Amino acid sequence: MAIRTPLGQLSTADFLQNYWQQRPLLIRQAFPDFVPPLSADELAGLACESDIESRLVLEKDGPAPWHLENGPFSPQRFAELPPSHWTLLVQDVDKYIPAAAELLRAFRFIPDWRMDDIMISYAADQGSVGPHVDNYDVFLLQASGSRRWQVNTRPSAAENFIPGIALNILQQFEAEQEWLLEPGDMLYLPPGVAHHGIAEGEGMTLSVGFRAPSYAQLIGSFADDYVEQEASPRFYTDPGRPLPDHPAHLDGESLRELREILRLQFLSDAHLDEWLGRLLTEAKQADAVLPLEPPLSRESVERTLAQQSVLVRNPWARLVYTDQGQQLTLFAAGHSLPVARELFEPLRWLCDHEIYDLSSVPRWRTDPAFIDLLRELINLGVILIDEAD
Repeated sequence: MAIRTPLGQLSTADFLQNYWQQRPLLIRQAFPDFVPPLSADELAGLACESDIESRLVLEKDGPAPWHLENGPFSPQRFAELPPSHWTLLVQDVDKYIPAAAELLRAFRFIPDWRMDDIMISYAADQGSVGPHVDNYDVFLLQASGSRRWQVNTRPSAAENFIPGIALNILQQFEAEQEWLLEPGDMLYLPPGVAHHGIAEGEGMTLSVGFRAPSYAQLIGSFADDYVEQEASPRFYTDPGRPLPDHPAHLDGESLRELREILRLQFLSDAHLDEWLGRLLTEAKQADAVLPLEPPLSRESVERTLAQQSVLVRNPWARLVYTDQGQQLTLFAAGHSLPVARELFEPLRWLCDHEIYDLSSVPRWRTDPAFIDLLRELINLGVILIDEAD
C-alpha cells in the first residue's frame, strides 16, 4: 500500500502549527481508494484471542445502557448480538496485521515516541460508544461504511460524565460541528474534545492514537523506577547541626538541603533522560518483548547474518535514540544501550525501519561493531530472526 502524508493540501508544518492539540480538522479523502487492512470477520477473530485487548459496547439490549464487555469473546457471542446499536473495539491491531502497521508510517510527522497504536472499531448500524472525551490525540479514519461524527470543543464538566461507566460518556452533549465520513475520510481530534460517532449502516473506523501519560502517571512511574534502580538506600544526614531554638521550626537551611538532594539525585537531567527513554519505549504488553534464553553468541549471529538477509523488528518493540554531544544512547523496549559514535548512521537506520534488508547495507553486515549491536537487540527480543535458519 503506497503511503503518503494524509493531510490533503495542508502541509505538515501548517498542521502542527495550527491544529495539533488545538482544534479538530476534517480531511476529505485523506486516503483515496482506501482498502481496510482486514475484514470485519478477521477483526472479530482477533477479538476471540486471549492476548488481544478487545471490548464490546452495547447501547441497548444489555443489562444497562452503554453496557461494556471485555474480551476475549467466543464466536457464539457475536452470533447473539442484535442487528444494531453495538460496537466492537480491538486495540493494537498494528501489532498483529502488517498492513495496519504499514499505515502508521503515514503519521511519522509526529515523533515515534508519541505513537500509541491503531485501534479498529466495527459498528453495526447505529453503533456507537456514546458521546465521550479522550485525553489523547487521535486520527479517526473511516475504513468502510459511513459514520456521522459530532464534536463539541468546550471543556466537559466532571459532573457531566455518567458515573460507573469506564467509557467517559457524557450525560449531556450538544454538537457544535457535524460531518458524515465516508471511506478514506479522516477526522483529527485533539485531547479533551467531546465527540460522538454514530454508524450509518455497518462499517469500520481506524483510530490512530497517541501516547499521553498524565502528570500523575509520570511522577508515579518515575518514583517506582527510582526505588527499583536504587541498589543501596541512602539517607539524609546533617552532622554538625546547631541546637534549634524551636524544635518545631522547619528551618530554611534544612529545606534548602532537602531540595538540593531532590535536584541533584532524584531530578538530575541525566537520571530523568535515562528514565524517560526507557519509559517511552516500554512495550504495552510486558511479555511481548522477551530476552532470548539462552542468548545467542556472536558466532551464532554471524552465521545467521550470512544465511539471512532480512530481519524484522518485534512489532511491540519501540526504538528511539538520543544524541547528547559525544554520547549516543539507544532506548529499545525499555532498555538503555550506549552506542559508539561511529555507529550513528546504522543506529538511525535501525530506528527508522521495522524491516531490515541487510543486503541493502553490505558494509555494515560484516562490521563487528554493528554485529555486536544487532546481537544485543536480538538477545533482548527487539529484533527477531527466523529460527528455521
